[in-house]
Amino acid sequence: MDELLNEHEQGERVRSWLQRNAASLMGGVAVGLALIWGWHWWQDKRSADQAAEAMAYERFQQQLDGGVDALAKAYGDLPKGTPYQVMGGLDLAKAQVEAGKLDEAIATLRAIEVGEPALKPVVNNRTARLLVDTGKYEEALKLLAQSDDAQALEIIGDAQLALGKTDAARDAYQKALRSLEEGSPARQLVEIKLAHAGVDAAAPATAKAETAATAG
Repeated sequence: MDELLNEHEQGERVRSWLQRNAASLMGGVAVGLALIWGWHWWQDKRSADQAAEAMAYERFQQQLDGGVDALAKAYGDLPKGTPYQVMGGLDLAKAQVEAGKLDEAIATLRAIEVGEPALKPVVNNRTARLLVDTGKYEEALKLLAQSDDAQALEIIGDAQLALGKTDAARDAYQKALRSLEEGSPARQLVEIKLAHAGVDAAAPATAKAETAATAG
């Protein structure tokens, strides 16, 4: 009998607790369901957004052979801050360069909203290259002040050399060579530029070989 009473008391306690906390329990369930629904809604919306972004870029690509003006108009429809806008901006700038519109190409590159950090160096290097090509050497150096990849260092060397700062140009070219693969076209180009700046890029390797031969 005591056991039955205990079970009865326990049941009453459970029912009493449920009555007191029913509102909060239902609220918790509602919040949980809302979170689940919100997550699925966000996932569906993101998928729809990505599909729309891809379609906009596809329409943009269809204008690649339609002239710079048509391409620029299609570029305006690309979603800002997305990789599609970055790729579209690079394509548009290339078309503008080919059409001889270098200043417009620079403006296009500068207006790109880069949301992906990995793409930032690509845009900066393209912009800096055009700045050097149009004689804006100081602007190019300022843009690449924090850059240390091989392509950026090569452009820095070009700008420094154009400004008559031969030592700074040599330093930039030599730093670029450190991360370029031996025998690669990019390395060979930098070696030519370094030689033009008054340094034989092969000299250190030759001297090292001669030292080893003498020691042997």
